[in-house]
Amino acid sequence: MTALLEDGGALDRFRAPLYTIAEAARYLGVPESTFGGWATGYRSRSAGLALGRSAGLALGRSAGSALGRPLLTTVARRDSRRDAVVPFIGLAEGLVLTAMRRGGVPLQRVRPALARLEDRLGVRHPLASRWLHTDGVEVLFDYAEVEDAAAGEAPDVVVVRSDQRVLDMTVESWRRIEFAEDGYARLLRLPAYRTAEVVVDPARGFGQPVFVRGGARVEDALSMVRAGVELETVAAEYRVPAEHLLDAVGVATPVAA
Repeated sequence: MTALLEDGGALDRFRAPLYTIAEAARYLGVPESTFGGWATGYRSRSAGLALGRSAGLALGRSAGSALGRPLLTTVARRDSRRDAVVPFIGLAEGLVLTAMRRGGVPLQRVRPALARLEDRLGVRHPLASRWLHTDGVEVLFDYAEVEDAAAGEAPDVVVVRSDQRVLDMTVESWRRIEFAEDGYARLLRLPAYRTAEVVVDPARGFGQPVFVRGGARVEDALSMVRAGVELETVAAEYRVPAEHLLDAVGVATPVAA
């Protein structure tokens, strides 16, 4: 893991495997099967292991015909299905895709838009970039901003599917994401938590979810709760509001089928 660091010592946002499929799905409040399909691709029974997109790292493709290419960045699994395969940037992509789907943007619009941006225009990780927007129907991309347009120019936001320029600039911004100077996500505010403020930042807590109030890693506090320590005691120990800790317990508890 020491080789997967960015300048300044933070974990590499694009290559360091931090989360399992199950963890990433739980943090975003989506079914594990849904996130898994986004991350590995929807495939036929004979397709075997689908190709995983990543920054120079990929899962191998076996014989068969995949029904849909992966939409999220993953890195190669080493040994177990429980291994972490989702880097920070893959979680950020999942957060944006979750927002798009909940906003009514169909995958039939998302898939070709991403393929066009990546394959034809060479835009990497568009879902995790600050140049991607949506109006609730289409996938929009700010070409002028990514090309460092001159200050004062109107952003050249277009519908990716048709290259039609969007004149009405009432596009949705991703309020749960903070972006780094390179234009890609650097901090996420996780949507699965209703009361607690929980963030993911590769520069803090080894990229694991952290309570904004108190600064403790969520898993450290939960491990004490699992060990039988009373919730109020744990909350005082980590300086986390009790209602925030209770919220985290709820997110971490699997819902019975």
